[in-house]
Amino acid sequence: MKGMEEDMEIEKLQGIIEAILFTMGDSVELGKIAAAIEHDEDTTKKIIHNMMDRYEQENRGIRIIELGDSFQMCTKKEVYEYLIRIAKQPKKYVLTDVLLETLSIIAYKQPVTKLEIEKIRGVKSDHAVNKLVEYGLVEEVGRMDAPGRPLLFGTTEEFLRRFSVQSLDELPVINPEQVEHFKEEAEDEAQLKLDI
Repeated sequence: MKGMEEDMEIEKLQGIIEAILFTMGDSVELGKIAAAIEHDEDTTKKIIHNMMDRYEQENRGIRIIELGDSFQMCTKKEVYEYLIRIAKQPKKYVLTDVLLETLSIIAYKQPVTKLEIEKIRGVKSDHAVNKLVEYGLVEEVGRMDAPGRPLLFGTTEEFLRRFSVQSLDELPVINPEQVEHFKEEAEDEAQLKLDI
């Protein structure tokens, strides 16, 4: 029974070490790992070496390497070609209605602050703006000369490429009658909500 408890304890320690090495990404000194799992360095080193052997025997895609007095988790070189296939695939992203709405405001009102976007949309827009920046469609273009110096956002060259326009001048012009129609629809909708 005692041997089974020891095995469970070692498995638990291996799981902790695995999590440490995976999370840190870079090499981690043996002393730091030993301190984290509250064991001496010799015991810690034996546990890690057992893990290294097990990873090799199980033909895992990852391995632990020893670098002087440190250890690091990394990918086995035998799987590099598969990683390259993934890395070569173009990133796909989905422009939800919220992102399209936010992008439209930025495209037509740029340079624009998040606060201005939020006033138009009526809701917080941090997430939407951050996603558009991440997708490379929007970028910071400066700061407004106002208290707090808020960031100004504008569209990127990638935006023009994705939407097949050579310049912002080619963006569709909204018919003033349509704008009035949209305003009326919005006012009717707001009135309906008030009546309910």
